[in-house]
Amino acid sequence: MLERAGVRVTLAPAAVDEEEIKLAARAEGAPVEDVAEALAELKAQRVTRKHPGALVIGADQMLECEGRWFDKPADRDAARVQLQDLRGKTHRLVSCAVVIRDGERLWHHVDRARLTMRPFSDAFLESYLNAAGDDVLGSVGAYHLEGLGAQLFHRVDGDFFTILGLPLLPLLGFLRVHGVIAE
Repeated sequence: MLERAGVRVTLAPAAVDEEEIKLAARAEGAPVEDVAEALAELKAQRVTRKHPGALVIGADQMLECEGRWFDKPADRDAARVQLQDLRGKTHRLVSCAVVIRDGERLWHHVDRARLTMRPFSDAFLESYLNAAGDDVLGSVGAYHLEGLGAQLFHRVDGDFFTILGLPLLPLLGFLRVHGVIAE
């Protein structure tokens, strides 16, 4: 997303046990906003150790529906069950970005979007899964709003980039202020 917006980036995955962190946060009653922020910051902290002096961006997204947290589906059957659980309901996507340099947190932003899935038929669900293929496994909601997944929805409230997984516009603003991209 950043590259498409004209920002030169180097990708550096962070080894983070997200499941363990989510389980602990859930046990503590933490809101999804706090979990997304903690995961984004932890990812950035892990990467900054290997890249001294660099601005490191960590990001994460959480999906919550009726108090339940959803993760990326492990397989097509899990995607089917997840979409059946979300069908006809409104869920929240919470996206967070954190910027760190040399272990110091410089900036963060949390944004939220609300999406309402339409009450689609089982036949539509099967045709969607067949057409989308393994792409459904790469998204916390088992959909990509910028593609075929748009047909799953009745209503979408929120920033498009936040839904895609990154509060891009506020992050671009931070990068401008810090001279990373042109004012």
